[in-house]
Amino acid sequence: MEQAASDIVFQSYGRCCNNEQFFVDFYDRFMGSSAEIRTLFAETDMTQQRHLLRNGIMQLVLHARGMPDTKLRALGESHSRKGYGIQPQWYSLWLQSLIDTIREHDPQFDPQIESSWREAIGPGIELIRNAY
Repeated sequence: MEQAASDIVFQSYGRCCNNEQFFVDFYDRFMGSSAEIRTLFAETDMTQQRHLLRNGIMQLVLHARGMPDTKLRALGESHSRKGYGIQPQWYSLWLQSLIDTIREHDPQFDPQIESSWREAIGPGIELIRNAY
């Protein structure tokens, strides 16, 4: 029996969360992807931000596993033009930074895990992006 993408992602994320450096490396990579993004985080408490990221990714994973989208809708609202003003095109940089960081931190990473991540959290990312 083939494992569901959301189960593969849940397990992969668990392996990544074993090391707090995962979240540090993600932000190093994400902020390195664009000067605009780096500027967004200039005055940010990164310890708190990494905590928010940990929770946000978990919300994407839980949504993929069937949880209601309430928290993702709230994230979309806070990241919209009325909130933090996160540009829709930045989400692809965010996702690529996440995938590259997972590749670095999940010792079991392979093409199936990558496609499972994209399949599982893609709809949740779109929900957040579309709130802009």
